[in-house]
Amino acid sequence: MSATLALRIASLTSLLFSVGHIIGGLKKWSPMGDNEVLKAMTDARFNVMGQSRSYLDFYLGFGWSIAVAMLLQSVLLWQMASIARTNAVQVRPMIAMFAGATLISGLIAWQFIFPIPAACSGILFIVLVATYFTAR
Repeated sequence: MSATLALRIASLTSLLFSVGHIIGGLKKWSPMGDNEVLKAMTDARFNVMGQSRSYLDFYLGFGWSIAVAMLLQSVLLWQMASIARTNAVQVRPMIAMFAGATLISGLIAWQFIFPIPAACSGILFIVLVATYFTAR
């Protein structure tokens, strides 16, 4: 497998992960359904820099910020695939950085979120590590 193809696979894997994140952010969502904590997050409002916000606003805002970063990652991996076509060695340090960040994100998801995002991070990490060794 070429480094270009491996990076395209990594890009599409990241894109699927991002789409899942976006779908999850389209509504007020909790793995336990509507519950007292979600209601409290919605009802507890406070002023931040002149704006009235709730904890749910922050929760959703951080989620959407992550989705944007994941889309950026997908685009950058796709663009790196074009570079790898002519100079695969040049993209190796970038692949290593993406792999490291993905591993750390997966560990954070495993510890603090739930298994599905951790598993998606694990899959992307494996693809990126394989891509790193393919890019020679």
